[in-house]
Amino acid sequence: MNLFSQSKLKADPAKVQQLKTWIYERLKLDPEITVSISQLQCKEPGCPPIETAIAVLTQPAQQFKVHKTIDEIEQADLIQAFQAK
Repeated sequence: MNLFSQSKLKADPAKVQQLKTWIYERLKLDPEITVSISQLQCKEPGCPPIETAIAVLTQPAQQFKVHKTIDEIEQADLIQAFQAK
């Protein structure tokens, strides 16, 4: 068993860019601020099988999670994640 090899979850690059556009617009971010979007697979009990983690590298950094794949996320999901903070 190789502990270091996991199948990478691929997301459509156009969808990633769309999410970033929505994030910058919704949070009114300066274009200089970095936004990172990662799709993560979880195998622990009670954890969703796939979630998307969003990090906005402001001071202090902001983190959001959406319990969907990147390709499944809609603008309403982001709004809900931002309001939960």
